[in-house]
Amino acid sequence: MALGSAALAVALALTVGGCGGLTTPPDDGRLSVVTTTGILADLARHVGGELVDVESLVPEGGDPHAHEPTLRDVRDIVYADAAFSNYLMLEEQNLIRALDANLPDDVPNISLAERAVRYAAEIIPLVENVNLDTIWLGLRVRGTGEELGATRSSEVRLKATGLEGPGELVGYLTETFGEPAVYFDSSDGFDPGDGYEHDTVLLPPDAHTHMSWAFTEPGVYRLDLAAEVVPTQGSRPLPVGESTITFAVGVDPHAVPGMAGATVLDEGHADVTVDLDGPEGLSLLADAEGGGARHEAHSPARTVVEVPNKALTEVPGDPRFRVLGRAGDEIHQLPQAVLGRHVHGEIDPHLWQNVRNAMAYVKIIRDTLIEIDPGHAAEYRANAADYLRELEELDAQVTDTVAEIPPSRRQLVTTHDAFGYLGAAYGLDIAGFVTPNPATEPSLVERRRLGETIDNLAVPAVFLEPNLRSRSSTLVQIAEERGVEVCVIYGDAFDENVTSYVAMMRANADSLRDCLG
Repeated sequence: MALGSAALAVALALTVGGCGGLTTPPDDGRLSVVTTTGILADLARHVGGELVDVESLVPEGGDPHAHEPTLRDVRDIVYADAAFSNYLMLEEQNLIRALDANLPDDVPNISLAERAVRYAAEIIPLVENVNLDTIWLGLRVRGTGEELGATRSSEVRLKATGLEGPGELVGYLTETFGEPAVYFDSSDGFDPGDGYEHDTVLLPPDAHTHMSWAFTEPGVYRLDLAAEVVPTQGSRPLPVGESTITFAVGVDPHAVPGMAGATVLDEGHADVTVDLDGPEGLSLLADAEGGGARHEAHSPARTVVEVPNKALTEVPGDPRFRVLGRAGDEIHQLPQAVLGRHVHGEIDPHLWQNVRNAMAYVKIIRDTLIEIDPGHAAEYRANAADYLRELEELDAQVTDTVAEIPPSRRQLVTTHDAFGYLGAAYGLDIAGFVTPNPATEPSLVERRRLGETIDNLAVPAVFLEPNLRSRSSTLVQIAEERGVEVCVIYGDAFDENVTSYVAMMRANADSLRDCLG
């Protein structure tokens, strides 16, 4: 069972203090380093060599987007001499909270992706090509909230406090293995007595998440929302703003009573946005240029979100989705754009898919180890130099291997948006799909949309990460029906076949060439 950071810290104090359980790790003279992922651990081991003991908090094959910290994780953090995370919202927020709350103040706590630009890493915006034919409506926290005392470990709460409409509204996210996480559910009311606890979304500052919105009847819905920020554990929540979001579900969005002349959001990407740094409080933030980095803020009082009749679908047969109604019932739904539980920021966090960005990580790790252990600076520099030469050769090898694929066939089709850097660095086009309920029987509309996308791209293969295959049954089945090969690609984690970063990138390049070329 995963524990929150505060509970972990208390449990740690009891167990390491002599009451049984986990104990102080033995001191063998080596530096103790923790990383959040196995990929970062592999980089650190190459730099540290025999002088450093490295532990990855996310286990082999685990998903950094979903890993919850354990008591052992916190023990490793407390006794670490240095900690390396990727951050940019890659890791599960509770893992970041555990790291920040339990690492001693004088120990380096390095966010590699954020520092990598100092070492010539290439940073790209997170642009998701999702081929949606309805608006994609997510949730966003804009700004860091520094003036409110917020940090990356702070908590922003977005609460649903009321609903007017002809039916029920359910806001949810499809997590790993198709499990729905319900954020808002009007069917059981909104209870102010518990602070709307069961209808509250928790996000860190400067973050974004995907979401599905389901409506049981056509008509006009008005959802009341309130936002607050909790800067530190135990501090009083600070109100940020209140607003009402209007949805036109299966009806004319230009004829909503009291909303004459309102802006209609009916395509592209928009977010219900909590603004920590600006005056808006709660707003609707929409892409100004069709998926680009520019955004335009819209006042909810003068904006209608359209849920068109083409968003009509059926409740899946999987019992886990009974919150939406009985199997086969028709609902209108704005689906989440990308599979899985995935909170992220404006920047794509998967920098290591470009080998030159991984080289920047190595240089940061080298400099950090030298800073805390200057007596072995020569060894760290030598280890890093050897590894950087190997990565130079790897970068050239990946470039040459992908170049063997005809340009017209360099289409990467996958269910996980982790490969933007791979595409940008090595000349691949990235495509994404919308299957709102993975691991369940898809509706006819969902199957047709996915099948048409594969047909239109004319790709000979689709690519799945080994640790995510079980959540991608729709893509696998439709690919097999069309005789399209299902190939392996590695994103966030190793497995028993690939156990190092160099092996991972070589395996990805070979798989792309063999399946597309």
